[in-house]
Amino acid sequence: MKNLDYGIIGNCRTAALVSKTGSIDWFCLPDFDSPSIFAKLLDEEKGGSFHFEVSDEYTITQNYHGHTNMLLTRFESPESGFIVFDYMPRYRTEDTLYYMPPEIHRYIRVFKGRPLVKVIYDPKMNYARGEVHHEIIDGYIRSYSVENSEDKVYLYTSLDPEPVINREEVELTGHHFFLLSYNQKLMTVDINRILLEYERTKVYWLNFVNRSRDYYQYNDMIKRSLLVLKLLSYQQSGAMLAAVTTSLPESLGENRNWDYRFCWLRDASMSIDTLLFMKQRSSAERFIKFVKRILKSSRNEPIQIMYGIRGERDLTEEELPHLSGYEISRPVRIGNAAYYQEQNDSIGYLLDVIYKYYLYFPGTQDEIEEIWEIIKNLVRSVLASWRKPDRSIWEYRTKKMHFVFSKVMSWVAIDRASLIAELLQREYYAATWRREADIIKAEVHEKGWNEELQCFTQAYENNDYDSSLLLMQFYDFIEPDNERYVKTVRAIKENLYHEGLMYRYKAEDDFGVPTSSFTICTFWLIEALFKIGETEEAREIFEKMISYSNHLGLYSEDLDFKTKRQLGNFPQAYSHLAFINTAVLFSEEKRLSQFIRP
Repeated sequence: MKNLDYGIIGNCRTAALVSKTGSIDWFCLPDFDSPSIFAKLLDEEKGGSFHFEVSDEYTITQNYHGHTNMLLTRFESPESGFIVFDYMPRYRTEDTLYYMPPEIHRYIRVFKGRPLVKVIYDPKMNYARGEVHHEIIDGYIRSYSVENSEDKVYLYTSLDPEPVINREEVELTGHHFFLLSYNQKLMTVDINRILLEYERTKVYWLNFVNRSRDYYQYNDMIKRSLLVLKLLSYQQSGAMLAAVTTSLPESLGENRNWDYRFCWLRDASMSIDTLLFMKQRSSAERFIKFVKRILKSSRNEPIQIMYGIRGERDLTEEELPHLSGYEISRPVRIGNAAYYQEQNDSIGYLLDVIYKYYLYFPGTQDEIEEIWEIIKNLVRSVLASWRKPDRSIWEYRTKKMHFVFSKVMSWVAIDRASLIAELLQREYYAATWRREADIIKAEVHEKGWNEELQCFTQAYENNDYDSSLLLMQFYDFIEPDNERYVKTVRAIKENLYHEGLMYRYKAEDDFGVPTSSFTICTFWLIEALFKIGETEEAREIFEKMISYSNHLGLYSEDLDFKTKRQLGNFPQAYSHLAFINTAVLFSEEKRLSQFIRP
């Protein structure tokens, strides 16, 4: 069975996907949202890749170098063997800034014999839109688009560049390297430089992980998910991406294919919440600054549900018809038309994470005065919208309804704002907002509860079940032992749990009836079952979910019900934050002595 058997490497500027056979099949330069130079993931023939061809005698295995984002692909035959170390440099410089150039290093370490390989270096600029020409200059390979010579990349290598371009078989004797860069290098590129960058990057990732919580069970998997979340943060602005890919379909052959290389306030806030829990303050701090910047600069404009990774408001969607799509699942899209949708749940997650952040990390007076103005503006937006229908957490494109979970998250927004006002001793705002929050909660209990079905339903207008309602207790809208919540959890499980996985909902949407499982929903079910006391069943489902990750412990957006094949954009922040939130329920945290500061 084909699967998303990829590892991810990155440096919080861009990222690449490397297949389990060592092929770079997705890579955008110079940033996450830039056009791709390798897109075999979206078109086997046209997309372009960077890989090594070896004889059938070789077995290929893959793993990460401990708790780092450095990927090792091991090629071994009876007579020969080598390892490809793939990574993107990232580390602190002396002036406390980060070195994170738009480049990939491929360090090759021969451990046995004299391997024979063909290097297939096939960049395709600008989403494979045009022909690419190669030329050798001063020992490096310059590859550029025939249509636009400024659209170029540079490949440095310790091998003779001529047979690399010509795809001739070469013999590996000793250690070698490739350095693929968006920019021409101005310093000597040799094996010593590659090894230095390797060690610096390794130390950075080990230090990053060392600052987080440790657990007795599932610790390695928790750390892997934590490393994925970190890779999805954009250092230069503080934005958090939903995923690093575009147009990986939710179901094969369908057209639920979207570009996820943007910052949804919802997804980002949930990711930051998890990072905060794992003691990763710096990512949260940068995200808060990102939010302040985009909301201050657009004070008189509507608050969007999502932004570009630099704060862009216009994310115009277009199709790339020349690409066949993943497993011939068209269309391939860049941009995302959801940016102008009304989704009344979005601000709730944001105000929740702002509240938690400043609760644990108090700001300076000027900083808090600044964020207070933003909070008031966010509340005004919620007060103006919560009574109106919206597109929901699931981003319906053709219909609006009074979605119950959107009302719940509107309550969360006003509730957290009221709590912040109390902390700031703004009694008028605290009381006014508390009254409004109470009105929202009362309406949800009145109109969202279905007496006949004995559960909360998807919307006021229908009797459908919806997995998002499992989160009602997570955001403190309702106590987990409340009879209504317990009944809702059991009703949702009875109607949406299928083949060991969860539907988001079963009702027909813009594209028909959903045919795949949204991975995060199963994790939500696990947590809900745990919270209502059904811990054994929760753990049983959780253990099965572990087995559905790929060979490196990574999760995409969706899973096929029958085959458990991973589908949708990859790796998905939603899935990994939910894995962490769920895994910690079943394990005890390792704690240092109270006399020792971590």
